[in-house]
Amino acid sequence: MKKKIFTVCAIIFWLAVWQIAAMAVGKSLLLASPVEVVQRLMTLIPEETFLPSILFSLGRIMLGFALGTVTGILLAVLAGKFMVFEKLSAPLISAIKAVPVASFTILALIWISSSELSVLITFLITVPVVYSNVSEGIRSFDRKLTEMADIFRIPPVRRFVGIYLSQVMPYFRSAVKLSVGLCWKSGVAAEVIGTPRGSIGQMLYNSKVYLETADLFAWTLVIIVLSIITEKLVLLLIDIAAKRIEKL
Repeated sequence: MKKKIFTVCAIIFWLAVWQIAAMAVGKSLLLASPVEVVQRLMTLIPEETFLPSILFSLGRIMLGFALGTVTGILLAVLAGKFMVFEKLSAPLISAIKAVPVASFTILALIWISSSELSVLITFLITVPVVYSNVSEGIRSFDRKLTEMADIFRIPPVRRFVGIYLSQVMPYFRSAVKLSVGLCWKSGVAAEVIGTPRGSIGQMLYNSKVYLETADLFAWTLVIIVLSIITEKLVLLLIDIAAKRIEKL
């Protein structure tokens, strides 16, 4: 309870700082106040384009995240099993980590349509995060537990749940928590560059073109809320799935 109260107080503090800064600047074109942003958001929500834009970006960003998560796990398992694969994949993973999102986005626009751009970008962002964390979890396996499982001839399913899954899960949850936020940042950034019609990125781009600062802040607030909600939901689904697997 105390932690939640402290979090709320911190949010109120920074909102107050934001409001004071906006009042000091005195020009909403340069810095919209929290009140103006909330008022603009309330007018955006009933608009016909609001919900479709959210669903457009949400579906593609989460699809890229899901594909990247599955791919990252598979690559991590292969790297943990085969040393050669780990050595071969290391330069590729490092390159994906280092290349800027803008470079990927511009190059990808040559090959795919702008409407599918955020799927590819979020996929590329998720893969190295999941791969690195899950690989670290696999490398941290307690070999003594594996040897004990061999001695007592523990069935494969119970061995997977009791030994492998329990040790990897903290690393996997950490990867998911990190990558969901990165997916929203990179996915929307890709949409701003590609400006696919009916996306959140297009709305941000339009707010810049027409100098609508309140719109820019309002859509940014929407992205933050969506990022938090999707992160919580994904982690909740992972926890539920893990508990059900443990009962097998």
